Amino acid sequence: QVQLVESGGGSVQAGGSLRLSCIVSGFPDSTYTLGWFRQVPGKERKGVAAIDSDGKTTYADSVKGRFTISQDDHESALHLQMDSLKPDDAAMYYCAASSAVVFGLRSDFYDYWGHGTQVTVSS
Repeated sequence: QVQLVESGGGSVQAGGSLRLSCIVSGFPDSTYTLGWFRQVPGKERKGVAAIDSDGKTTYADSVKGRFTISQDDHESALHLQMDSLKPDDAAMYYCAASSAVVFGLRSDFYDYWGHGTQVTVSS
């Protein structure tokens, strides 16, 4: 059974940093894509960053240069380092996993989802 459990959310002032983590367990494939998405109430879930099993990464334009996605194979963990946070970054953040041969920030690429961790950014 695949499980994704996020942690690291919290409240921070604009300009601050947070590091989100996602522990991935039970994932059956050695070829995969892992991603971070975010959602605010009343709006669609949007892709933030993704990384595949070869280490290839992609980012939404809104976070390029500020966020860094990484994975720790030893810990089966996915991380999102978020620097220079802005109020617009406030959202529920979800990690997701895909075993399909796809790569990108479309939510329909992903089969498995965590329950989310809340990020609040005050101005």
